[in-house]
Amino acid sequence: MKVDAERLKTPLPPQFSTWLAEIFGINKDMIIETQDQLNAFCTALAKGPYLTIDTEFLRDRTYFPRLCLLQMAGPNVDAAAVDPFIEGLDWEPVRALMANTDVLKVFHAARQDLEIFYHLYKVLPSPIYDTQVAAMVCGFGDQVAYNALVRELTGNELEKNAQFTDWSRRPLSPKQIRYALDDVVYLRDVYEKLHAQLVSKGRENWVFEEMEILNTPRTYQNPPEEAWKRVKIRSDRPDVLALLRALAAWREEDAVRRDVPRSRILKDETLADIALYKPRDEDSLLQIRSLPSDLAKGKMGQKILEISNRVLDGPRDGWPKAERKDAFPKNAQGTLEMLKMLLRINCAEEDVAAKLVADAEDLEQLAVEAQPDIPAMHGWRFEMFGRDALDLKAGKIALRLERGRVKKVAV
Repeated sequence: MKVDAERLKTPLPPQFSTWLAEIFGINKDMIIETQDQLNAFCTALAKGPYLTIDTEFLRDRTYFPRLCLLQMAGPNVDAAAVDPFIEGLDWEPVRALMANTDVLKVFHAARQDLEIFYHLYKVLPSPIYDTQVAAMVCGFGDQVAYNALVRELTGNELEKNAQFTDWSRRPLSPKQIRYALDDVVYLRDVYEKLHAQLVSKGRENWVFEEMEILNTPRTYQNPPEEAWKRVKIRSDRPDVLALLRALAAWREEDAVRRDVPRSRILKDETLADIALYKPRDEDSLLQIRSLPSDLAKGKMGQKILEISNRVLDGPRDGWPKAERKDAFPKNAQGTLEMLKMLLRINCAEEDVAAKLVADAEDLEQLAVEAQPDIPAMHGWRFEMFGRDALDLKAGKIALRLERGRVKKVAV
């Protein structure tokens, strides 16, 4: 989504933050506790070009992430945290702010935060900006940690002792609140410094192109019929995979209905064992060591047997077939190695993380296919690497060693 560049250059007047502090008591290191505070805070953030945002959540006992704290800050709006555990607080101003397309929402490693908003509202905040992706475009390496980015760009060191505390317990300590707010406080400087680098290099649109997958609702959906693909299993037999698919779909639906982690129902290894053993009755079910006998004899055992018999006695034309990857051809190995080297050269020249441009599977496709449909053949990746890769394969450029360094030369 296109972001108004002029609006990004125009921060909120600093006196607005002062007005908030005087009228509503919203100031540094504070949790919003009243509806008036929340309304005023969101109103202030909506007047700025961007806001920084982070969440604290738990999901060790639930299927869906449980939001425990929401932190936000603006260019001239002091950071504050919204407590979802305060009863009677209407979150409509937050929803409206997330839907306000005039305000850029800046995250770091946005995926899990965005999943929370998708679960809450069934729509995603828009537009968004992920500083982890921006850092990769600026040459900070693959998936750089936030504290490392803050240290590098601002010279500050984040306090991390509160990272693994239980955010669902109340009251929160001042130390916890400071830790939570620091993430959005320093994210302002991180965003502005990264954005300035990208603008100077003419790459600001690269990041927004990368936001497309994060802006796609399917990214946060878990269709039950596809859940089996996440389970590792030592077989590619169609009957085994068909049973695994049915068992995994049942587990997924039950986990969603009960809002518990998948593993609380059955672990992946147990699902795989059941699919491999293909039980038909209680005696065969009891032979599966990873399935506790009390579950095998109870309602769960009955459900497993019902699924097993239904699948194994049902039509076979819909059974899944494993996609067997052909062995990489030996005669293309040299091409692959040259492409790997070219990728390293181009990414070093442009100061971009190589993983963002092409992964190992992409390079293998590129080595054996004339025009593979991979990210490196589209957009900025093509300009930076894809065109050179095709020219290398066509013999239009070559790689040469000069004074211990590999360089590209025209042929």
